[in-house]
Amino acid sequence: MPRIIMYATAVCPYCVRAEQLLRRKGVSDIEKIRVDLDPGERDTMIERTGRRTVPQIYIGDTHVGGCDDLYALEHAGKLDALLAGGN
Repeated sequence: MPRIIMYATAVCPYCVRAEQLLRRKGVSDIEKIRVDLDPGERDTMIERTGRRTVPQIYIGDTHVGGCDDLYALEHAGKLDALLAGGN
């Protein structure tokens, strides 16, 4: 399974929802980068993704986007392949 990175905050309901979906899909290791604890990480997230909102999710080298984007991948039937390492 590819590395999963999620830029998140402690009180973000979308972050929780995204994590729940990934856990249901069998993901056991999510590297969370807490942008509320380190403003420098928020700057990095914005520079890397071009977005200011959390969560911002990477599966391997693929920037998935936020929670809605993750669920859209699931509904389109493409999330499993991405989690299996395919693009």
